[in-house]
Amino acid sequence: MSRLSAAVPPWLAHALRAQRGPVPWSAVVRGALAAGPLLLVAVLSGRTSVGVVAALGAMLAGINDRPGSRRTAVRRLGVPALAGAGGLLVGSYAGQHVGAVTLTLLLTVLGLLAGAVSAVGPVASGAGTQLLVAAAIGAGMPLPEPGWQRALFFVGGAGWLLVLRLALPTPGAIAGDYRFDGERDAVGGVYDAVAALLEAVGGPDAPGRRVALTAALDHAQDALGGPRLRPYASSAAERRLHAQYAAALPLAEAATALAWAGEAVPARAVEGPRRLAVAVRTSTHTGPLPAPARSAPALRALDDALLHAADTFDRGGDDSALHTRRRTATSLARTVLGSAGREYGLRVALCFGAGVAVAQALHHARWYGSHAHWYWLPATAVFLVKPDLGPLASRVICRAAGTVLGAVLFAGFAALLPRPAGLVALVALCGALIPVATRHFAAQTAVVTVLVLSLVMVGGEPGASWSRIGETLLACAIVLLVGHLPALGQRGGGVRARLTHAAEAAHVYLAHVLDDGTTDDRAGRWTLRREAYRALAEARASIDLAAAELPALARHAEGTDEVAATLERLVDTTTACAVQLDDNGRLTPEHTERITALLDELAEGRERAGLVVKEGQALPVPLAG
Repeated sequence: MSRLSAAVPPWLAHALRAQRGPVPWSAVVRGALAAGPLLLVAVLSGRTSVGVVAALGAMLAGINDRPGSRRTAVRRLGVPALAGAGGLLVGSYAGQHVGAVTLTLLLTVLGLLAGAVSAVGPVASGAGTQLLVAAAIGAGMPLPEPGWQRALFFVGGAGWLLVLRLALPTPGAIAGDYRFDGERDAVGGVYDAVAALLEAVGGPDAPGRRVALTAALDHAQDALGGPRLRPYASSAAERRLHAQYAAALPLAEAATALAWAGEAVPARAVEGPRRLAVAVRTSTHTGPLPAPARSAPALRALDDALLHAADTFDRGGDDSALHTRRRTATSLARTVLGSAGREYGLRVALCFGAGVAVAQALHHARWYGSHAHWYWLPATAVFLVKPDLGPLASRVICRAAGTVLGAVLFAGFAALLPRPAGLVALVALCGALIPVATRHFAAQTAVVTVLVLSLVMVGGEPGASWSRIGETLLACAIVLLVGHLPALGQRGGGVRARLTHAAEAAHVYLAHVLDDGTTDDRAGRWTLRREAYRALAEARASIDLAAAELPALARHAEGTDEVAATLERLVDTTTACAVQLDDNGRLTPEHTERITALLDELAEGRERAGLVVKEGQALPVPLAG
């Protein structure tokens, strides 16, 4: 695949790339027990339309059912499901009581709101997507139940999958309290990532291992920081996990400083974090940990961190802080109303609104025959406009290919399977395949297409495979057109917003470390370091996505990757400075010269990339101690 990626344009290489990893069997089991059984119960009880709505809710929740902790799943599945219920409610009543023009305008405004809110983060993006998809289904899929009942059964379907997620144990979770198996695996992954970084110090793989450590820390923070009834860890097992996560932060700091120095560490230094990872996952004691030599500040910091971690694992700890800060309402509003929210909101509104308008025109022209199921086109446009699913060209190619494949497969299944029993079994099978199919957008589209066509046929609509292909191609054309319109806010607004946020976080972190009055506040420093690295990871992901767009779109993010690389080196250097100051309270000339050079490079890079530096945010220049 690497040779193929080098031989084809980035936008096409992305369309051919698929995620890898073990089969998530627990998610497969949940998918099989979700939509299919709900539909079966409804068919047997004579309430088929109710089962269709509940199965749709379970299907959309299944798309969001990703690996992680149970606590994280509550937010990841629950928030989008509630948003989807709201969209279904609005769409159902609007579709029944307003005309085509008013309905189009109303759903366009809804698209503007959902798109702007999606800039907040992945959960908000999932909520915005389900809001619009459910609104299109509510308005374009006539059902006998009133809108409030549709919303209730939609939430019930998603809630059933969430119950399965909370109740069923994850395979392999045999140690400790099975409720925290996802959290244990996430914290253990942090210690594994520290060991991997230490192993790569002084070699070419060290930068990539540092990025992997950031991802592991982000994942652990998310896994431990999900919603809870109390504002603190309420059980001994959970408090222990929080303390074990906190004990990994000084280890990560020392490992980053060692990677910055670039001098290989003794092999025995890697063994300690690996034993700690095993102890987290198995809820056992660590035993004696091999100590590294104390010949340099970073090695002394690593030794001290290992001793602290060993004590935490053996005696327990009281540090249950996750070293993260809640986003305020002001910061959320700034994100929604900022350049990223405005740009994405406008594009979603135009794509969704145009999809509704074209679908309404086709509906009144009798394109759909005697059935008024016109939701497919605008719902497809919503998925196509989502940058979370890849670059624009990649999304369009995968969606078109997946829909054609799914429609052809369904036509064959519909001709062979008995009704409705065979279609119900097909829904269950597709539900089980969704967790695996999410690794590639085309595969996910094919599975979802078969599932939805099965649902609507069970609900009474005749085969619509070929018309769905035509509607999908129309949606692709709409999104490609709108995606290349030149005047929808600042181009690359999402990339620049995330990169500016990363620069601000780096500024705050560096200022904190260089301020002699705050160097003893390690908890505060770790919080700022985590925020800086998380912001950098989000900016880098956005930049990589923009680089894989068609050239007409990719050029708007030119120069941002150099700025991100400079910021990464700056934050790494700041971490090395923090370790040095902890050791003897003085920076070496090497630290000072490196930061000064990086600040100059950053200023030049931001100017070339068109990133505005706010007044009062000039980064401090350190003086040698």
